[in-house]
Amino acid sequence: MRRCTRWILAATTLALSPLLAGAQAFPSKPMKILVPFTAGSGADSSSRFYGEQLSKLLNQTVTVENKPGGSGVIAVQAVRQLPADGHTILMGSNSPAVVNAITIKNLPYDPFKDLRPLYGLAISPVAFAVKADSPYKTIGDVVAAARKENRPLQLGNYSAGYQLVAAWLGTASGLPVTHIPYKGGAQMLTDVIGGALEVGVIDFTGTIELLKGGKLRVLAITAPARDAKFPDIPTMKESGFADFETSVWSAFFMRAETPDDVVEKLAAAIQKIMTSDVGKAYHASLPSQPMMMGPKALGEFQLREYQRFKRVADTAGIKPE
Repeated sequence: MRRCTRWILAATTLALSPLLAGAQAFPSKPMKILVPFTAGSGADSSSRFYGEQLSKLLNQTVTVENKPGGSGVIAVQAVRQLPADGHTILMGSNSPAVVNAITIKNLPYDPFKDLRPLYGLAISPVAFAVKADSPYKTIGDVVAAARKENRPLQLGNYSAGYQLVAAWLGTASGLPVTHIPYKGGAQMLTDVIGGALEVGVIDFTGTIELLKGGKLRVLAITAPARDAKFPDIPTMKESGFADFETSVWSAFFMRAETPDDVVEKLAAAIQKIMTSDVGKAYHASLPSQPMMMGPKALGEFQLREYQRFKRVADTAGIKPE
């Protein structure tokens, strides 16, 4: 009987040993970070910084591959086709992790079932921008002018996420919105500065240099509090729009099936990088703020963002296309 028990224990230990070794053996081969955007973008630069730091910390090669297109769908699908062993990381953002599930019909993945939150990296608010000499001094002025002239709000955007923010202003103010789409933020801001576009909806970080140069005015941001570097710019909540809070953010995700111990090891490594001197210096050089969210907090944040934008889309009558 004792011999049989010893045999069972030995067999069980052998069976579990690969699992118990999991995080200790990880990473066992070169890693890659897949970026849903082109080289030179903010997400690309951030991925390269973290790739370099992870390589040093984990003593393994980390390469960055750009997989732009389809609002992040191409990159997500590429991640899903690779082993869920932790050696492939997705640089995620609002679009692939939240917005696509609301705006894309027959989306080929579920961001909550197919992706696993790893760590939040950077976050910034959305801004409502007008030209520097615009007669509008507040977001309330924009709404009041449209109401007085009995016309829709005319708001520029360059992605589905910003279109949802623009639609939110419409439902919050009770006014219809004419969405003016652009291929990119630079083109949109050119029209704002030139006066061809009344109001542009954009990542606040994209306005900062023009703001400093006196070419733009930001009427309000969607942050929970004012920006310490621009304390004169009010939040949307302060501007009379309760609960109008959202962000543009970047975070790492993995395949949902990635083992817990591997996720925990990677999350701890990223946290260590973010809190290191080099990590602090890197984030201090960015216009955004460090997000600092582990897997659980990031997952809860992702769900809140989805629920918030789903309500906006339903209220505004925006359907997946």
